Amino acid sequence: MKIALIGNPNCGKTTLFNRLTGSTAHVGNWPGVTVEKREGIYKNKKSGAERIEIVDLPGIYSLSPYTPEEVVSRNFMIDEQPDLVINIVDATNLERNLYLTTQVLEADVPVLVALNMMDAVEREGDKIDVEKLEEELGVPVMPVSALKGNGIDKMMERALEVRRTRQGTTVLRGAIENQLCAALEFYNAEELSSPLFHAVKLLENDEIELERKGAKEVLEKIKTEDVDLEAVIVDERYKYIVSKLAVAKTRSSKEKFSKSDKIDRVLTHRVWAIPIFAVILFAVFHVTFSEDFLYIGAWASLGSGLPSVDELGLNEGMTTFVGIFYDGAVFSPGVMLFNLFDTLFTAITDAIGGAISTEWLSGFIADGVLGGLFAVLGFLPQILMLFMWFSILEDSGYMARIAFVLDRIFRRFGLSGRSFMPMIMGFGCSVPAMINTRTLADEHERTATIRVIPFFSCGAKLPILTAISGGIVGYFGIGNADLITYGMYLLGICAAVVCVLIMRNTTMKGDIPPFIMELPAYHRPRFKSLMLHLWDKTKHFVKKAFTIIFASTVIIWLFSHLNFAWRYLPDENMNDSILASIGKLIQPIFTPLGFGSQIGGYGWVFAVAALTGLIAKENVIATFGTLGACLIAMGANVGGVTSDALIADEEGITSAIAMITATGISVPALIAFISFNMLTIPCFAACATAKAELKKGTFKWTLLFWVTASYIISAAVYTIGAWWWTLFIWLAVVIGATSLIVLWNKGIIKLKRRSTVKEAE
Repeated sequence: MKIALIGNPNCGKTTLFNRLTGSTAHVGNWPGVTVEKREGIYKNKKSGAERIEIVDLPGIYSLSPYTPEEVVSRNFMIDEQPDLVINIVDATNLERNLYLTTQVLEADVPVLVALNMMDAVEREGDKIDVEKLEEELGVPVMPVSALKGNGIDKMMERALEVRRTRQGTTVLRGAIENQLCAALEFYNAEELSSPLFHAVKLLENDEIELERKGAKEVLEKIKTEDVDLEAVIVDERYKYIVSKLAVAKTRSSKEKFSKSDKIDRVLTHRVWAIPIFAVILFAVFHVTFSEDFLYIGAWASLGSGLPSVDELGLNEGMTTFVGIFYDGAVFSPGVMLFNLFDTLFTAITDAIGGAISTEWLSGFIADGVLGGLFAVLGFLPQILMLFMWFSILEDSGYMARIAFVLDRIFRRFGLSGRSFMPMIMGFGCSVPAMINTRTLADEHERTATIRVIPFFSCGAKLPILTAISGGIVGYFGIGNADLITYGMYLLGICAAVVCVLIMRNTTMKGDIPPFIMELPAYHRPRFKSLMLHLWDKTKHFVKKAFTIIFASTVIIWLFSHLNFAWRYLPDENMNDSILASIGKLIQPIFTPLGFGSQIGGYGWVFAVAALTGLIAKENVIATFGTLGACLIAMGANVGGVTSDALIADEEGITSAIAMITATGISVPALIAFISFNMLTIPCFAACATAKAELKKGTFKWTLLFWVTASYIISAAVYTIGAWWWTLFIWLAVVIGATSLIVLWNKGIIKLKRRSTVKEAE
């Protein structure tokens, strides 16, 4: 048995799908289309059904073919002929959701209407006469709450009873009845399934129906010039919904704002919405990364500071334990988890490294393999915590509001608010974010969005931010690691906006599509759903660590200990290695960015780190750990950093300090190094996804865009940071480029007007 779920976006369809299928759900693509396909198996002992296949169709507002999602849903329902279609309706927004219902009823498939979010309706004091609604629609109507799991088993029992009832009914009468009968006669003669559905779509001037042989001729015969049939059909649907269906809902006599309405008066305020969002983002980063999360006791109020762990006079074991949570200030939860993993991984590395007596093998295992691998895995808690906060913001309904708020701003840059959802997903991982651009109808908007998604720093780039910002604070004693990290995230967002503005005003012009979105009521995220998201993220990260990153760290160690004659080199001779030769060759390329020829003989280590980051961004810090140990062995000035300190350095800060000391790199160059790694070509997985999602022939230009944008922005960061007066030069360049774009656009408009006039003549 096959059941399809269909409904508006944000109606709770995916939540219901997860409830029905649980761990059996799997995701793929529809054949020949880049729209996501979700399928799973429902098992219920009470029903006696051994296998019920559940297909989650894309969220849509209608069955008219305006987007790929609507085409997929329509084709599946009409051509695949499922045993039952469950139409999920948001009971808190009954009128709007029932528009799709009136279209689904016209297909010759069994239909059951699931009134979702009934718990929210009851909470607001409203009532829905389910029996009356069922009588008017002529199909079963079942009240459920997908979030709480109420009524789902009863709904599935009812579904099994009505699965064989196939009939197409329509709410359209009156003004178009004659035209509908004429169109229906044509489709009955064609012996198509769901003739009523096809007849209505023909009257709506549907593109797919007009491609059918003989359809255009039929439409020409039955339509009249003074009547817009499509507009009449829309009007008839809403008239029926308001007069016959919406009356089944009785609203509470209390005239009051809902809780969501009251919250929205603040969070979607025209002036304060964006500042509040910026504060929320900073709070998320502070809770995840801050080492000065909380001060306790009289020291803070007296301004004398709190004692460090070493000053507490504890024994070694207690010092290690307390150091996980506190060192002059209480760490944030994210840092506590990081320190816990750090302590565990250090113990493992020490034990394994000490058990191996052979020098080169000990170095290979401890420094090359475990050092690089644990440097990446150590960030897993913070990455998951960051992802958890974004999942909470999304599941609660807040991110939908931000998309609505940002639509006003994005529209000026040639994008709709719908583009924001994939972009914000980029903070978690670029791969699903790029896949999510499938909801964008305009091809140019979709391409521009995919190109800037990597600018929203994913979890893989987090180690780079944390290590370098910590190195800046630790070595130079300036700034705050939290603020530097937060500032780099903001730089990525600003770079994305500027690049989109340039693209949408030059090579990727296009109409800005309307942004229609249901704002779901605020609700608490489900713990189970949140844990499933985090588990998926963990599996992806660990799999990547033990495949791509593991292989990369091994190759980096080997190349740093072998020369071109394939002879083994000890750490102190790394300057003659294959890796060093490659680094010295490409080092001058990064001179305008501050980490090129000007940072001396050991400066190639930054060039190599940037190069390995193209495979996977986590490799940058893994490379720092491997090369830092070699710098110590070569006798480079690393500011007293020892090999033992590097082994215990899962955060990468000590490695960064060692490389800063050995090369003499400046703060502006370090900020430029972060910028380049944030904005340049993303990891291989993201590149593969971008190639699959982009139009054929576009990917090579996307690669060029990433390299060019990252190079120019990083060069600007370095030169302005090193010589403040170059700000005026960059401003002049920006103003000049903007003027050229404006003049170019005006010239194109004039040419179009002239060609239009000539055609008219």
